[in-house]
Amino acid sequence: MKKHKCGWCLGNDLYVAYHDNEWGVPVKDDSTLFEFLTLETFQAGLSWLTILRKRENFRKAFDGFDYMKISKYSEKKILALLQDEGIIRNKLKVRATVNNALAFIKVQEEFGSFSNYIWGFIDGKPIKNALTNYKEGPANTALSDTISKDLKKRDFKFVGSTVVYAHMQATGMVNDHEVNCFRYDEV
Repeated sequence: MKKHKCGWCLGNDLYVAYHDNEWGVPVKDDSTLFEFLTLETFQAGLSWLTILRKRENFRKAFDGFDYMKISKYSEKKILALLQDEGIIRNKLKVRATVNNALAFIKVQEEFGSFSNYIWGFIDGKPIKNALTNYKEGPANTALSDTISKDLKKRDFKFVGSTVVYAHMQATGMVNDHEVNCFRYDEV
């Protein structure tokens, strides 16, 4: 019997694999949280599929999303990234990634981990929505507005409310799988 999946992932094998294995799974690991934050930053204004197609290139270009290394990138490294055709060569987003690595480390120092900080907004427990169709899902919420404002106050860039909500969905802070999707109860 074929398992029901969220409508947004149908028709593309890369989307299906991401949906079936990653999207909505609670992530508490700081390295993975930084990876998703970086990818969501680059996704702003583009399709998620574009980012998924370039994900391995991003991984290589940004040293496996090692935020400690990224926080020390020189101007020479930044200029090299801007020439890398395998990634999105947006000057503001590349510079924001370096900036966000620095801000990420400051949050870790204050809260013990970025995970403690970000999951603290929901007391460590995922929000489980009840969407019958993915199109019912919001682009942002009052909570993503609050988190966005707090991240900006902490000097993060490209973390508008819509980016934050997408990050919350991707990292399992909110379960927006359709209620009849096989992943809904699994995550």
